[in-house]
Amino acid sequence: MAVHSGRLEFSTQGNGDVIDLTDGVENVIRSAGVNAGVATVFVPGATAAVTAMEFEPGGIQDLKATLDRLVPPEGDYEHNRLNHDTNSHAHIRAAIVGPSESVPIEGGRLVRGSWQQLVLLDFDDRPRRRTVTVTIVG
Repeated sequence: MAVHSGRLEFSTQGNGDVIDLTDGVENVIRSAGVNAGVATVFVPGATAAVTAMEFEPGGIQDLKATLDRLVPPEGDYEHNRLNHDTNSHAHIRAAIVGPSESVPIEGGRLVRGSWQQLVLLDFDDRPRRRTVTVTIVG
C-alpha cells in the first residue's frame, strides 16, 4: 500500500465558521490516483475540528446553537484566567468534536451518505489561517 498526502489551505472567520472540505479531499484522492483505501483528514491546532455532517444552513445553525448551549463563549474558564485569553470555549469545543475523520475510499471517491460532507470547524474567536492535512493510504 502506498501513502499519499496533500494539504488544503483556508482563511476562516473563526467563531464557529464551517467550511466544506469534501471537494478538496476528493481532489487530493484524484491526484493520488487511489481507487480504494482510506483518507484521513486532520486539522492541526487546538481550536479547530473536522467532522462529517450535512453542510446546509439549517444544520450549520443548529450545530452552532447546540455548541453555544453546551460550551458558551462567555464563562468562568481557567484557561482564559491563567492565559489572559478569551478562547477557552474554542479549545473545549475542538476537544469534544476532534481534529480528524477517517473515511473509506471506493471507486476513487469518499464513501459517504447522500447528504454527508466533511467539514472544517473553526471555533477560535478570531479569523485564522488553517491548513488541513489529507493522508491517503491505498
